Amino acid sequence: MTSQNLIIALTKGRILEETLPLFRQADIVPKEDISNSRKLIFETNHENVKLMVIRGSDVPTYVEFGSADMGVTGKDLILEYGSEEFYEPLDLKIATCRLMTAEPAVSNPVSDRLRVATKFTNITKKYFAERGKQIELIKLNGALELAPSLGLADSIVDIVDTGKTLKANGLEAKELIANISSRVIVNKASLKIKNAVIQDILAKLREAVEARLSRR
Repeated sequence: MTSQNLIIALTKGRILEETLPLFRQADIVPKEDISNSRKLIFETNHENVKLMVIRGSDVPTYVEFGSADMGVTGKDLILEYGSEEFYEPLDLKIATCRLMTAEPAVSNPVSDRLRVATKFTNITKKYFAERGKQIELIKLNGALELAPSLGLADSIVDIVDTGKTLKANGLEAKELIANISSRVIVNKASLKIKNAVIQDILAKLREAVEARLSRR
């Protein structure tokens, strides 16, 4: 495929399970079963193309600094990272969900400054600032749904899939902040230096995405 080494960073977990079939259709296949390995870098059927499997939140960093030429990660993590040092040329339309605000179904009295619990602090800060709302940010990495019921926060900002978890914890989704799916990102320098091979991979992935959507 190329005489230049190319490293593609993939997000481990559920996104990886949906990503690998698209890459297979784009003729990039790991030489071993990624799901049964503790390795982080994998050889593929192309001698100079390697796959790196890491946390989704680390993909933008590896791509921005050029340790990976390309990457696949969620739009939520791209928005939270906020870098302009990479391109976002392709929506894979997998792992779709919504980033939303959520509040108790039975509203509680709110102080002058809304307390919002989230792990997406940059997105949340920007979203409320654009609406002229003063908030107190509370950074949590998990169990966000508990924050309102335990009096820690008035509202949360989190990923919503079916909404069942919110409902089970007495919350309801309110405002849509962004529609989320997995995207391909590309290092700017890599796109200049390795343009032909990256454009070839993007074209094949685009075809794979369109083929997948047409089968629905």
